[in-house]
Amino acid sequence: MTSPSQAAAEGDSLTLEPEGKSGTPGGKGTPELTGRTPRQLAWIRFKRDKTGVVCAVIVAFFIVVALAAPLISKLYGKNAYDLYGQDDGLLNSYGLPIAPNGGVSGAHWFGIEPLLGRDVFMLLIYGIRTSLLIALAVTVLSVGVGVLFGLAQGYLGGKTDYFMGRFSDFMLSFPSQLFFIAFSPVALSLFVSPGEQESWWVRPFVLIALQFLLGWMSLGRLVRAQVLSLREREFVEAARISGASSWRIISKELLPNIWSTILVQSTLMLPVFVTAEAGLSFLGVGILPPTPDWGLMFQTGATFYKSDITFMFFPGIAMVIFVVAFNLLGDSVRDALDPKTLR
Repeated sequence: MTSPSQAAAEGDSLTLEPEGKSGTPGGKGTPELTGRTPRQLAWIRFKRDKTGVVCAVIVAFFIVVALAAPLISKLYGKNAYDLYGQDDGLLNSYGLPIAPNGGVSGAHWFGIEPLLGRDVFMLLIYGIRTSLLIALAVTVLSVGVGVLFGLAQGYLGGKTDYFMGRFSDFMLSFPSQLFFIAFSPVALSLFVSPGEQESWWVRPFVLIALQFLLGWMSLGRLVRAQVLSLREREFVEAARISGASSWRIISKELLPNIWSTILVQSTLMLPVFVTAEAGLSFLGVGILPPTPDWGLMFQTGATFYKSDITFMFFPGIAMVIFVVAFNLLGDSVRDALDPKTLR
């Protein structure tokens, strides 16, 4: 008995090769059947989607920039922490750039930050690094726990499914943004005593923990629904009758048939966590200065937008491009893995 993923490879992926390229040594004879795996078919469908390819290039560009931030800083000749405006006389008595457009020049491509005078270009580069690393950590943890929770809930069923489902409902009842804002100071107080200096890792750890705490349930429910529809199928029953253990059934029969759902959901979750992290930093309960962060750049831009909109322009455009590209990439991956959902 074969699983749906194996059946797709056997039936949906058979193609005929032209006569003369295969068959008998003379180039004539019956054409040879060549098969493609579901992954190969998905890759072919994805390459045909121009929007998905462009979005994949954009997302890869952001990731490369985040990883290469120290190298970019060395080539650019500036970093995200030096106060250039203070020593170079680029700020007026109100702490605003003297030059127009936020101090954009050949020396500072995106201008300088109000009050402190840090280079906006390097703040943006290192801000990508901060936001992306936090969001990636939350996504990995949420996907791991959500998949394990959904697999156990869907496969075991019965009372286990009921109680795990009620726990998931309870976690979903929390308003996430309000929970983050209210509990961030409480969580920080658990690691930092009054009057003590806060370590560099405390706020990223708290942001990751709080977002993960309320971020895994949607994927867990989705995996549970998939497992419930698969556990009564013939190939699972055949594996159970043959004496396969529960772990083998889950790892060899169920997981291969839901990995596409997990992958698509992961690509849709990451930009959500990026915007959530930026929003918390904007509200003052996330990353704090002098650590570069997109949310802090929005906070600065919102404070000085009346004097110059340039401070809001660069982080705003970068955030919009990244989030839109990642969401469209998720849609393209979903369409490639499941052609029935083609738009």
